[in-house]
Amino acid sequence: MPIDIDKDVCIGAGQCALAAPHVFTQDDEGFSSLLPRDGDGAADPMARVAAKACPVGAITVTDPAD
Repeated sequence: MPIDIDKDVCIGAGQCALAAPHVFTQDDEGFSSLLPRDGDGAADPMARVAAKACPVGAITVTDPAD
C-alpha cells in the first residue's frame, strides 16, 4: 500500500507523526515526510489512522487492489 503526501496541501500540523511515529516524521521545515523503511510503511495499521488525522487531507494510503 503506497503512501502519498501532497506537499502542496500539507500545513505541517504534525498529526501524522503523532499518530504513526514509525511511519511519518516532519522535515526541517515542519512538513510531513515518510521515514525510510525496509518494508512498506503503509503496512503499519496506524498509517491509515494518520491519514484520517490529517486536518487538510494531505495523506493518502492506497490499497493495491484499488
